[in-house]
Amino acid sequence: MNAREHEFARKIALALDQGTRDLDRGTVAQLAAAREQALSGMRAAPAWAPAWAGQWTSRVGGWTSGLRYLLPMAVLLLGLMGIVYWQAGNGSGNELAEIDVRLLTDDLPIDAYLDKGFDSWLKRQSR
Repeated sequence: MNAREHEFARKIALALDQGTRDLDRGTVAQLAAAREQALSGMRAAPAWAPAWAGQWTSRVGGWTSGLRYLLPMAVLLLGLMGIVYWQAGNGSGNELAEIDVRLLTDDLPIDAYLDKGFDSWLKRQSR
């Protein structure tokens, strides 16, 4: 809360305090008892906020709260590692590189590259 909100809240509290001065002691006592009863039945709601929110260390507590953030991160990292491993082992990039090297180092006339059957010949030769 900023300073304006604090000032506004203070003015409201003063107005409420002045309003209770006109009431008799029995009514004030009944209101205080009702307030205490209402507050005793009220539970504090657990406060959660994103990890990047201010004062996150005071809001995140216990092992289960940490697990809530660590478990999805671990799954994400394992998934990314699996993708990198699969891409490295697949070898599809190496095949294309070999074809390019053969094309660039081979002595072929330009007309061979324009021939429609050249692609099928190249695939048969690479097998």
